[in-house]
Amino acid sequence: MKKETENQGRTFGYARVSSREQNLDRQILALKEYVEEENILTDKSSGKDLERPAYQALKGALGLREGDTLVITSLDRLSRNKEDIKNELQWFQEKKVRLKILDLPTSLIEVPDGQQWLIRMTENILIEVLGSLAEQERIMIRKRQREGIEAAKAKGKHLGRPKKKQPEEFGEIYAQWKRDEITAVEAMKKMGLSSSTFYRMARKYESDSKSA
Repeated sequence: MKKETENQGRTFGYARVSSREQNLDRQILALKEYVEEENILTDKSSGKDLERPAYQALKGALGLREGDTLVITSLDRLSRNKEDIKNELQWFQEKKVRLKILDLPTSLIEVPDGQQWLIRMTENILIEVLGSLAEQERIMIRKRQREGIEAAKAKGKHLGRPKKKQPEEFGEIYAQWKRDEITAVEAMKKMGLSSSTFYRMARKYESDSKSA
């Protein structure tokens, strides 16, 4: 195992699985080649967001600081969301924390003093690629949603909340309202209708009555 020196800062490892039933052993074994076992933090939590105890501790006041290194087995251990991963990489870069990703060999390269720009260049390329992938993913999601809506319309399906059916007593209560025997608010309460639904039904009722 590569030993850290005082000048190199501290080295931490981070491992994550999505559920309590899954096993962390394989990740921990791989990380131990680079990190002392007592410096490996773990979470058993979904990668859908970043609110995980161990990961947030790493990013907290007592966690990673400038000059430190974090080792993970793969990028999806940070998150499964490409936009989140991109933002996290930017966070590490801004905090001057080195991120080593075991299944991304270029991130493991050690460079001589004065050539740290090579590491930054690799990080910038990765951030740019992930940003493009995230944007492409958003475009594809919107495209699939649009196609789904068009397909549903083509089949004659009504999208959104189903329209409320006109109550059987609508004609009678409408007539009371028109004769000023009750207010519109009272009419709505009697039928359990919102104002927009009541007036929409009233317009339709009037239109149907004229065309009858």
